[in-house]
Amino acid sequence: MTGGQLKKYRRRFRIWKNDRRLSRELHYYNTIFASHSLTIPDEETIRQEMRKRFPHIRPKDRGAFKIITIYHHYTWENESLKPSLEKFGQVRHYDWVEQFNHAKKNWHKTIRPEMNRCLVKQVEQWVKQDATDVIFTYLSGELVSPETVRTLRSFGVPIVNLALNDKEHFVGKIRNVQAMGSRDICRFFDICWTSTEDAAKKYCVEGAIPIYLPEGANPEFHRPYNTEKTIDVSFVGQCYGNRSEVIERLESHGIHVEAYGFGWPNGPLTAEDMVRMYSRSRISLGFGGVIGLSKTYCLKGRDFEIPMSGGLYLTEYHPELDRFYDIGSEIVTYRDFDDLVEKIRFLLSNPEKADEIRRKGFERARREHSWEMRFEKIFHLLGLI
Repeated sequence: MTGGQLKKYRRRFRIWKNDRRLSRELHYYNTIFASHSLTIPDEETIRQEMRKRFPHIRPKDRGAFKIITIYHHYTWENESLKPSLEKFGQVRHYDWVEQFNHAKKNWHKTIRPEMNRCLVKQVEQWVKQDATDVIFTYLSGELVSPETVRTLRSFGVPIVNLALNDKEHFVGKIRNVQAMGSRDICRFFDICWTSTEDAAKKYCVEGAIPIYLPEGANPEFHRPYNTEKTIDVSFVGQCYGNRSEVIERLESHGIHVEAYGFGWPNGPLTAEDMVRMYSRSRISLGFGGVIGLSKTYCLKGRDFEIPMSGGLYLTEYHPELDRFYDIGSEIVTYRDFDDLVEKIRFLLSNPEKADEIRRKGFERARREHSWEMRFEKIFHLLGLI
């Protein structure tokens, strides 16, 4: 067996192993959900529950909110989350890496308890200094303990947590008995915002209140650039799973793909260069699969960032996309490799049709898929608007 064959075998084994884990997890939660006759709360039910929890809340004008945010800026957060929240008022942001930049490596093993204590202390100080309307977090069990979230909850301010990719990471790895995903901390948030539709049952089983909302984009940052289209097909994202294999196969069919991100020879782009790349490309390629899992998809940030940036988006089909786009008219999807090749060749050969799809996708994203619109819905549910 060659080195390449061994690598492919190991990748397939990991996919099989993760598929089994995910299947068992889904079966467990679906069984408990059904046996306990649980229901996923609708928006009116959530509003009523929030009124019970926070009877003192009164609606405020947009721009008058006092907001605390807790998240680390990895690559996209400060261009998307913070400016969108600032549309609603004053934002105070806690980033634990900025506080502990001396211990970035293996920080969760070394200074995690100290980070949790400092986080609680800072939030308590802010809440005492000024009347806070809402705390927005983007946290997982890897970052905070259940005790930390319980303490934050005791301050009497509504807490909303965002979780992305609950397909794979709702439970995630287990360290010292605690799940690194949302499982062990979700019940202590007031609203759990998940971008994974079938994770809602998991949250209900764990005693949390879920709301299914996808990611969004920031139209002030994710915007078209007036630049010449010099690239036929581009992909911006990490190199993992079957992505390199698919792009290599496209090359063998005479379709060149410029790939950028961690793991690719071109390396990663800055956030601004990434947006410019969408305008420079005739087609922006997407992969909908979850790392290490086969035929398991979730919505991605690029599902909204690329169309809002004026890019022509071609990505793997999965049913959740139907809820947010008119497939074939606003974005284009493919179901297998042969379909991908056919769609690329058609779009490159029909630039007028490609421009029409690009324009309609841009209009739909601007009209319905900004982060500001997502936050507005959350704030309505809390009774703040």
